[in-house]
Amino acid sequence: MKVLIITGSRSDLEIAEKASGVLDELGIENEVHVASAHRNPERVDELVKEEADIFIAIAGLAAHLPGVLASKTLRPVIGVPVDAKLGGLDSLLSIVQMPSGVPVACVGIDNGKNAALLAAEILALRDERLTEKLEKYREGIKS
Repeated sequence: MKVLIITGSRSDLEIAEKASGVLDELGIENEVHVASAHRNPERVDELVKEEADIFIAIAGLAAHLPGVLASKTLRPVIGVPVDAKLGGLDSLLSIVQMPSGVPVACVGIDNGKNAALLAAEILALRDERLTEKLEKYREGIKS
């Protein structure tokens, strides 16, 4: 099991690190890369061909990265909108308004942690040990 985390900009690496940290805690292999859908589309093309079960795409402003990835793969793509302008609403709307037939899951603005947890829940559908880890995680966050 592997999750590829891709940010559209180096300025988004803090969000990626939060996602990576959760995946590390759950024992899920992951890698973080920076590749802009606009400034380096060739790199995005290379990354989408890598062996990964799920992609987490972190992007602000026009936030095309999650949609571009989704258009190039049948593997799940989870978008994380970034609060770069307009409180992140521009990014959020860009990610959730994908055309019919090219779905992208979307978590809250700047919420890399939830993107990692959603990726883990998807992977847990075929991994009972991961399900147990997620159950322990949920138990640990109860107030």
